[in-house]
Amino acid sequence: MTATSTTLPGGTWTLGDLTVTRVGYGAMQLAGPGVMGPPADHDGALAVLREAVDLGITHVDTADAYGPRVTNELIREALHPYPASLHVVTKVGATRDAQGGWPPARRPDDLRRAVDANLESLGLDVLDVVNLRLGDASGPQPGSLATALETLVDLQGQGLVRHLGLSNATPEQVAEARAITPIVCVQNMYNLAVRHDDDLVDALAADGIAYVPFFPLGGFSPLQSAALTDVAERLGATPMSVALAWLLQRSPNILLIPGTRSVAHLRENVAGAGLALTPADLAVLDGIGRADARVTAG
Repeated sequence: MTATSTTLPGGTWTLGDLTVTRVGYGAMQLAGPGVMGPPADHDGALAVLREAVDLGITHVDTADAYGPRVTNELIREALHPYPASLHVVTKVGATRDAQGGWPPARRPDDLRRAVDANLESLGLDVLDVVNLRLGDASGPQPGSLATALETLVDLQGQGLVRHLGLSNATPEQVAEARAITPIVCVQNMYNLAVRHDDDLVDALAADGIAYVPFFPLGGFSPLQSAALTDVAERLGATPMSVALAWLLQRSPNILLIPGTRSVAHLRENVAGAGLALTPADLAVLDGIGRADARVTAG
């Protein structure tokens, strides 16, 4: 399969020696309800993945725990053999239980099994980027990541992983990780309303490290949603388009991974990310999360 050359909003970013489009695609929603089991529309899921590549997206985010295995196997079915320009970012550090929970799995043996599982389900000999998932379903939690990260560094040394990142991490854990090994990205919850990582975004940008927000539209109260909707209506755009455009303009190191099961919504997300926001728009949108989100988030 070959990728179509398309100019996407925001241009590109470099993860180590890998160049990716800042507008990417998050595959989590392709699994069934609760991120468990297969999708209701198998062929539709494959179509979304193929459309992402056709649009020029070169950054796909996944995890073997999604399904589990479901999204990885869909990616392999839809896109393997992968275009040379396409880079799949996965994560380890959590598994799934029978109730659909996300229990941590960060012991050395857990992480080795997870890397092997991602390699197998994606059909790869080496993983481009592996994020170490920390914390729990409620958000980042304090604690050392040294043992877990050192295990991944060892697997990197064996040639199974090219680059390492973090997910669901505190600023202190980011600092600890960087003292152990280079990291290329941090993936945390962040959006217009959830702004507790503002300082981290800026610090990482200064050092050339990507920040990848997940759930870009989550966490809005009715008041905050009304403010977003007002800007969107004034621009003749959707709230999702405005939220994605704000993230893309917030900092050059932010990479987007919005997920969808719909080809039409995928196209809408890509186009919406390129929406031009004026200084007046940005001032209104910045005010959504500035008042209290740093205190209440995560």
